[in-house]
Amino acid sequence: MSHYTKRDILRLVEEEDVEFIRLQFADLFGNLKNAAVTAGQLERVLDQGYVFDGSCVEGFLHDNDMDMFLWPDLDTLAIFPWRPQQGKVARLICDIRRPDGTIYSADPRGILKRAVKHAKEMEYQFDVGPECEFFLFHTNDEGNPTTFSHEQAGFFDMSPIDLGENTRRDIILTLEEMGFEVEASYHEVAPAQHQIDFRYGEALLTADNIMTFKLAVKTIAKRFGLHATFMPKPRSGLNGSSMHTNMSLSRNGKNIFQDAEDPNGLSREAYWFIGGLLKHARGMTAVTNPLVNSYKRIFPARTTAGYTAPSYVTWSAVNRSQLIRIPALRGDNTRIELRSPDPSCNPYLALAVCLEAGLDGIKNQIMPPAPVDRNARRMTEEERKASGIEPLPRNLEEALKAMEEDELVKNTLGENISSSYIQAKRREWEEYCAQVSEWEIEHYLHRF
Repeated sequence: MSHYTKRDILRLVEEEDVEFIRLQFADLFGNLKNAAVTAGQLERVLDQGYVFDGSCVEGFLHDNDMDMFLWPDLDTLAIFPWRPQQGKVARLICDIRRPDGTIYSADPRGILKRAVKHAKEMEYQFDVGPECEFFLFHTNDEGNPTTFSHEQAGFFDMSPIDLGENTRRDIILTLEEMGFEVEASYHEVAPAQHQIDFRYGEALLTADNIMTFKLAVKTIAKRFGLHATFMPKPRSGLNGSSMHTNMSLSRNGKNIFQDAEDPNGLSREAYWFIGGLLKHARGMTAVTNPLVNSYKRIFPARTTAGYTAPSYVTWSAVNRSQLIRIPALRGDNTRIELRSPDPSCNPYLALAVCLEAGLDGIKNQIMPPAPVDRNARRMTEEERKASGIEPLPRNLEEALKAMEEDELVKNTLGENISSSYIQAKRREWEEYCAQVSEWEIEHYLHRF
């Protein structure tokens, strides 16, 4: 990651012939927002911030005084490779501040910064590596997205079966131009489903990168006449898209999750971190899986088989169907993989609640229950009860109730923000429940 001064920014903008700078931020629900300023106005913005009406942003609190300021993070400067090369377009990711200069409580980036600061006070650095899956679908004659694709490729298939290979290649080249270190890419299990992995990094950088990743994927896909979607379960009967989240803590550059003497290669802190994640797993789910659609991935039809999305609060060092698993690499590469998050989540909020849950486990030395090395989905209800295995919330309403009962999750977001989040998501759930679905028409219209 580059470190820039104000002088560096102004010099680079001039040297690279940048004409427009997009000031980007995320709303409470992870939607990317921006305002564009010209190069001539940039110095003023860097000195004074950019004023905007926060009351128009979904999820932000409607206080009496809603003038907010966008304050660019200078280290996030990047030029968009897909824009014209004369009069280029760059971006700066911004923090949101109140007129008095304090961080706005509803700023998702500020919420993650607060959690990272808490970890640093405990002398930890929180590193994260996401695995973002997405679908590439055709658009219709009007250019609107569909859920249709000609291809029938599966896991690790290649061209000519993988019809999205060229799109994926151009996405990677674009990401690398923007400073990403892409580690791997491949076709995923479902037709038209893809995954691109980029190098892990500190939590704030990773969350910024996830937002940039989504923008680049959607932009390049559109150039190919395709629609890229991070919707968790766009088609029933097929695997959904996940955002498996690999996490580790380090102190003085050393991964503290490793312990060669332990049978699983895990330290006490690693076990405690797992214990914290499991304790708060149900309460976090409304944040890590924020859509009505998210739960179609977590709880697919009982008649379907082969899905590995986690449905229960379990962990294992070997079985990849559990909520938490420990990937095979150990030593400095030891990490904890949380498999429930999906790519529709707000990455700033999701990483904040994951970190605080893990730190709670360390502070209170919460040991996890015994690992479950069988697929919990294939166990009988009696077997799960005998093992003390709890399910994740089955739908968004259950997840919101669990969030309301989890003080740590609410405190991580802040009382006002968690309340605003829950209210907005409950309206989403109620609106969904009031809709008449195609399934109902197909099953009931001719019978009743």
